[in-house]
Amino acid sequence: MTTIPLPRRRVGRTGLEVTRIGLGTAFLLGLDRVGEAGPAIATVRAALDQGINFIDTAPLYSRGQAERVIGEALQDVPRTRFVIQTKAGRYSKPEGGSYHDYSREAILRSIENSLKLLGVDRLDSVLVHDADGDKFNRGEGAGLEGTYFRDALDHAFPTLLDLRQQGVIGAVGAGMNQWQMEWEFARQVDVDCFLLAGRYTLLEQTSLDFLDYCCRRNIAVFLGGVFNSGILATGPREGASYNYAAAPAPVIEKARRIDAVCARHGVPLRVAALHFALAHPAVTSVVLGAQKPEEIEANVRALEQQVPAALWAELKHEGLIEPNAPTP
Repeated sequence: MTTIPLPRRRVGRTGLEVTRIGLGTAFLLGLDRVGEAGPAIATVRAALDQGINFIDTAPLYSRGQAERVIGEALQDVPRTRFVIQTKAGRYSKPEGGSYHDYSREAILRSIENSLKLLGVDRLDSVLVHDADGDKFNRGEGAGLEGTYFRDALDHAFPTLLDLRQQGVIGAVGAGMNQWQMEWEFARQVDVDCFLLAGRYTLLEQTSLDFLDYCCRRNIAVFLGGVFNSGILATGPREGASYNYAAAPAPVIEKARRIDAVCARHGVPLRVAALHFALAHPAVTSVVLGAQKPEEIEANVRALEQQVPAALWAELKHEGLIEPNAPTP
């Protein structure tokens, strides 16, 4: 077990408290195909043993199997030891791929199924999942009318807010890979939190204004993808992944420059990436994916490692991070 209790932070205006790092389960059972449940169960239990109390999942994850496996791992675990967040609106197809359905009926079915699979009588947090999907296959740049924005606003959110009022859900929000639609939801819906993946990292701070807005509104932000799907974890090597594809040359070059600064200060790139993501006051927790217990331990050790202030000063001096980005 971890020797230092993991710090926690309250989720916006709710009574929930989550550890500063959480367990992400998008690939809990493997990257390309669903693997055996044993290692996944051991990973969830290792997270709890290391002091992590926040588990993020979704019906979509691990081809629809993540919630079931998490439920098995949480059997006989006291309910006060974990905070569970799931999603609704995007689902896995048995033959592969996914589909979207934000109707009230679909959301209610999704919540009922999540409760059953996870083995709980309430969900601490539920997010509208990936409403920025391309609804009509119009391609990039279709705008809000080309997405599920209106479906989510008119049907999914009212349903989740009703369930929050009934006490079935503790917090309501949205999760996706972009901040622009989340900001629009924040303006129109009484949300508690957001999961934002890949848009606030050591490589990219395009969402700074959005995070500042959430901070002013006391809306919790959970960050996913803080390693940009790989390059900030593996380093800027040839073939490194960025946003789930091969990193383009300009991204590799910027990552190399950041990595060089980190090396001069004796800090691994992935450690700097984690600490940077946690430094913004809007960020309540960083959700880190894992597939085996050793990765959980490595994530906790990274959180506990010290990073010198001179590293952040040099990154700003070199123009590698935004000058107004908060640093530890």
